[in-house]
Amino acid sequence: MKALVSKEEITQYIPQKHPIVMIDTLESCEGNVTKTSFKIEADNLFVKNGRMHEPGVVENIAQTAAAKAGYEVKKMGKEPLLGFIGAIKDLVIHDLPKVGETLETTVTIKTEVMGVTIIEGLSECAGRKIASCEMKIFIQNPQ
Repeated sequence: MKALVSKEEITQYIPQKHPIVMIDTLESCEGNVTKTSFKIEADNLFVKNGRMHEPGVVENIAQTAAAKAGYEVKKMGKEPLLGFIGAIKDLVIHDLPKVGETLETTVTIKTEVMGVTIIEGLSECAGRKIASCEMKIFIQNPQ
């Protein structure tokens, strides 16, 4: 299946720029569920000793949520807005992905109220659970 947004285009849908980009492709965006993929490279900012560490995994989940928001506003001809992680709840890091592996992340929106989005995130590598959490994300209002 072809990705909705390619690696070459992804920064048009999220506010992050290199070296902080932690998703390669937007695989799907249907209803409340968004899926992305990200190949772990040795030169990644969050890689140490051949593994991506916790901050990179958390940022990957947050950017998956940002990709959904960016995809939705781009369809309306607008630019993606900045979002900020307000809280992380029930974060469990099961494993750290290795260089060369592809992180597959699914974000499900639980609720959206007055610029606050609560999501559930799940990251996996080849069916192996990497991380899961709930995140509260605040979207900055355009000026």
